[in-house]
Amino acid sequence: MAGKFVTIEGCEGVGKTTLIEGLKKYFAATGTAAVFTREPGGTAVAEKIRALILDAANTETTPVTELLLYAAARAQHTEELIIPALKAGKVVVCDRYSDSTLAYQGYARGLSKSLCRTLNSIAERGVKIDLTVFLDLSPEKGFLRKGGADQSDRLEKEDLLFHRRVYQGFCDIARSDTERVVAVDASLTREEVLDSVINEMKRRGIIG
Repeated sequence: MAGKFVTIEGCEGVGKTTLIEGLKKYFAATGTAAVFTREPGGTAVAEKIRALILDAANTETTPVTELLLYAAARAQHTEELIIPALKAGKVVVCDRYSDSTLAYQGYARGLSKSLCRTLNSIAERGVKIDLTVFLDLSPEKGFLRKGGADQSDRLEKEDLLFHRRVYQGFCDIARSDTERVVAVDASLTREEVLDSVINEMKRRGIIG
């Protein structure tokens, strides 16, 4: 595909939203054709699935159901929004993607990592990620930064041990796929994080 696909990953409170806002301003200033989106969500159908997944009232949701819902949302999002944007030559920046499934449902929920990878592969529809930015910050520091967990978010309000397993998952993914994943110290200033990511995008030819 003519475009480039960038995913932003990390635990809660690491600054994904802040980084994405910085990238939006930079791309607008440089005339870079880009699409910014998120998971779960990004399209009307996927956003409805997102609401179902994250609703704190849905306490009876099983881990397998959760995994399948994420896969369904990703399949819809990828086919409806990501693939057309990449075919049009745009840079697609996504707040979370398949690595989050492996970290949250595989590492933290304890589901089969092989199953998570299989479902990810189905839902990705053959799309290749050109760069994954892992904003590296422990859950303790992340929650301190954001002032605690959002109690309306079913996953975010899980206990600290759950989020430590998520963090371990992201660290393992980053170590095992150094060509795709770049770890950025999220304790740096927002300007330093943004500059680091922009420089990495330039180095990889994602942006000019």
